[in-house]
Amino acid sequence: MTARHPLPISTANTNGVLSSGNPDCSAVASYLNQVQNSLYQESEEKMMNRLHELEKQLLEDNNEEEEDTVSVVTNNDEWSETIKNLITPISNHLSPASSTSSCSSSMESPPVSSPKQSIVEAATAITDGKTNVAVQILTRLAQVADVRGSSEQRLTAYMVSALRSRVNSTEYPPPVMELHSKEHAVSTQNLYEISPCFKLGFMAANLAIVEAVADHPSNIIHVIDFDIGQGGQYLHLLHALATKNTDYPISLKITAITTEFTGRADSRVNSIEDDLKTLANKVGISLIFNIISCSITDLSREKLGIEHDEALAVNFAYRLYRLPDESVTTENLRDELLRRVKGLSPKVVTLVEQELNGNTAAFVARVNEACGYYGALLDSLDATVSKDETGRVKIEEGLSRKLTNSVACEGRDRVERCEVFGKWRARMSMAGFGPRPMSQQIADSLLKRLNSGPRGNPGFNVNEQSGGIRFGWMGKTLTVASAWC
Repeated sequence: MTARHPLPISTANTNGVLSSGNPDCSAVASYLNQVQNSLYQESEEKMMNRLHELEKQLLEDNNEEEEDTVSVVTNNDEWSETIKNLITPISNHLSPASSTSSCSSSMESPPVSSPKQSIVEAATAITDGKTNVAVQILTRLAQVADVRGSSEQRLTAYMVSALRSRVNSTEYPPPVMELHSKEHAVSTQNLYEISPCFKLGFMAANLAIVEAVADHPSNIIHVIDFDIGQGGQYLHLLHALATKNTDYPISLKITAITTEFTGRADSRVNSIEDDLKTLANKVGISLIFNIISCSITDLSREKLGIEHDEALAVNFAYRLYRLPDESVTTENLRDELLRRVKGLSPKVVTLVEQELNGNTAAFVARVNEACGYYGALLDSLDATVSKDETGRVKIEEGLSRKLTNSVACEGRDRVERCEVFGKWRARMSMAGFGPRPMSQQIADSLLKRLNSGPRGNPGFNVNEQSGGIRFGWMGKTLTVASAWC
């Protein structure tokens, strides 16, 4: 199936839901006024509360019973007027004037002051069942969207496409099967190779494996992988193992698992095996490469050919987030797989995931999360690779598919179900795992790798937090690597 690309952004688009006629202007203005008033009241209340707390601290006033009568903040009209004046500029960004003026003229629309804010407003309107309002906002957003423009313009284009799919999935079908296509797999692998945050996540997992098996007497290492991809991670692992000082030769066995959710291995696996064996021979490591098709419920040491003298490592790199959990099906295959892996008694389990709350979060919260995450990721790509490079274009087409699936789909159709590290910690703990903190040496090694080269990678950051190593752009965490046992 041909992968779905972002829909063209055009103010003249009259397909599907946009052809249903102009939405009622008074309804649009009324709705945006409600949003504005709600945010205004919330801002004023928060400001008053904070000033009241500050007043109590300054006056050392701990008398809860008298606070209503003695407060000079909450009972002073002059203070109240001052606070309103301070808050007013915030509410002005939400002025519905742009909506009403766009209704009065089909030829002109005012500029969108904040695309992200308007995107969230459109999502809120969709949640409230106000489709006409959402369509009006999306029409205005389309005028500032451009898949070849700045990172903000590209994000806006992808979000407009995603929200149109949410409003009218018949006219604008969201990508589901496309996420399992060969084209999408290639674009994803390109992202892993180009983005420092994703690439360093793989390296962190490898270094955690090397560190965990360092004291194993047999020097026989068995890695179970549930998404071998293009095999690039194991090229780095072979190099890392080759640097170990050992008295005995190292033997590495890699078992690539295919399940009902990963799909069958295709012809590319043969070339992956050839590449790995060529490098293994070059660096002096004995390599065994196996492919096993097995359902999650059938996983066992016998089925996977795990020997008693092997140091077992299980690698989950950008894989678990695509498994359905308890919010999708009572089978809860996400936690079931973790419990099954725990039963294999591995020496270490490596987990690398995107830092994005996109699984059980409500729709509007998911949209807001996606704006923050993909906005930072697009910014980081601008600093990493030229916009005109073919691989870059393919990467962003893949990101658009991922974003649209996360925002527009529900139930089993929503394949993109990322979670934040805190939730993964809870899942790992419930499955019986305990954290295996990565050493400072690993973090330092990755930071050095990040800063290598003539220009380094300004803007990217690496830091250890809560037992995981975080990789991000301008302070925004994009991926997290952790180890468990």
